[in-house]
Amino acid sequence: MSTPALLITRVEIRRTFRTVRESRTKVAIYAVLALVLAVPTVGVGAFALAAAGEGVAADGIGEAAEEVTTVVTGGVAVGTVGVAVFAAARAVTTVAKLDQPGFLLLSTRVRTAVVGLLLAEIGLFLSWLGVPTMVLAGAFAWGATAPLVVPAALVTLTLVLVAGVSVGFLVGICLRHLLTVYEPIARYRTVLFLTVGAVYFGAIAFGAFDTVVAVLFDRLAGSPLGWPGQLLLAAVPTVDGAVGEGAVAALGSLATAGTVVLLSTRVAAIHWVADPVQSDDDHERSAGRLDGGLSVVLPRRVTAVTATTIRRTKRAPVRLIYVAYPLFGALFFLQQILATGTVPSYVVVLLAVYVVWAAGAAFTLNILGDRGPAMESVLLSTVSGREIVAGTVAAGTLLGLPFALSAPLLAGLASPLGLLETGLLTAGAVAGVCVAPGLATGIGVAFPRFGAVRVTNNRDAVIPSKTAFVLYTAGLLAPILAAVTLYLDNGPEIVAAVLTGVLSVLPAGSVTVTGQAVAVAAGLTIVAGVIAPVLSVRHAASRIDEYRPY
Repeated sequence: MSTPALLITRVEIRRTFRTVRESRTKVAIYAVLALVLAVPTVGVGAFALAAAGEGVAADGIGEAAEEVTTVVTGGVAVGTVGVAVFAAARAVTTVAKLDQPGFLLLSTRVRTAVVGLLLAEIGLFLSWLGVPTMVLAGAFAWGATAPLVVPAALVTLTLVLVAGVSVGFLVGICLRHLLTVYEPIARYRTVLFLTVGAVYFGAIAFGAFDTVVAVLFDRLAGSPLGWPGQLLLAAVPTVDGAVGEGAVAALGSLATAGTVVLLSTRVAAIHWVADPVQSDDDHERSAGRLDGGLSVVLPRRVTAVTATTIRRTKRAPVRLIYVAYPLFGALFFLQQILATGTVPSYVVVLLAVYVVWAAGAAFTLNILGDRGPAMESVLLSTVSGREIVAGTVAAGTLLGLPFALSAPLLAGLASPLGLLETGLLTAGAVAGVCVAPGLATGIGVAFPRFGAVRVTNNRDAVIPSKTAFVLYTAGLLAPILAAVTLYLDNGPEIVAAVLTGVLSVLPAGSVTVTGQAVAVAAGLTIVAGVIAPVLSVRHAASRIDEYRPY
């Protein structure tokens, strides 16, 4: 293996681990996922495989040999397809995108770069899957007294990764070329990404994902994709694995990787020197229509701020990906809706609250930091802080109004809610998207964030700070919860009983909370929720006028 290729491999692996290590949020998320999902899953699997190994050592497999072979080979085949799909996605978003392709291609050959990137991807996949594979294989080997199972499992995993990653890289770099260089497709790549994301999460929510996996398992179990599993079976003393098929699979994986390197080199040589599609003409035409429409209802300078905010987001919609994060929790509600055949009333309420929250979080929660290096030019311009705040608030309101008018209304009509409740909820959502951006402005300027963070595998963006998120969410939910408490029958009494029970366990002694006190506190919270956006806007405008970036 050439030294330049290994150098590229080491650099890419180090960069990936450094990116994760330097982000405390990512480290915390990975730690939580490991403790909540990976460790329990691997632990339960290891216990079950150890027991299965003891059973195999004592009684053999017998009549279950064919079933075990199908399970192993089918699992290996589906795993190969899954690795290829995941590798293709990484190639589209990260791996096939070189930071400075001109510099790299001047110092080394395209084939060397391709080999280095492929080896780096295989190494990263091994770092994720190697330890769980060794633990599970070691548990079975310990129970079955078959030490060769562990190296056989690692060899099988390596063959799966070599074939899957190489094919996925080739498919991914081809897709990336179409999405960034081929104009008829590149022009609509944002729509395509959103469609693919909707199809993916919809497949999970509607159960189609499990169906696809089951079909692939049945169809591919006896195919050459599953043959690497025969090497794993051959390491078990009481199982007659087809070593010949395993050897053919090993040669096939190496041959596939070699062929992919040749094809990927040709595609990469074209893609890495091609110019991406520019759509400036489309942006200019849409900018003119947007300015003309806004100028009818907004002053000229406010229109300029609003149009600029919307255009920046249209050119780089990934800047708002954090607003969509709460939607990932909607999969649970979708499954419940499919199971019951109706939309629960609380889902309609949560949807309306989310639309209001998103309208404020989109643009106004980080007015100072969101403009980045352009903030100095904004401060030197004749636009006042009040006009900057008004224009940004208008952008958030314009974004939220279509969703506030449609989402609660459609969901409410499909739910047990009556027409009156649905109309009130829709009206509340419309009022909320007009108020929430104003509330977010003052919080955003008080706790700005200026540094960019990694929002996807290869895109950085300046997003609001965690403190701003927490305070804005609390400030928005407090009056909503207070209004719900007063709206519900015996709501204050229920809240008072809960608070009394919670306070009774404190060392200070028992404290009785009355329903009247809760009702008064809820009323004051609603009043504060009405006043807070006005004070927030005034504070934000004053803070921007006084702000100096040094």
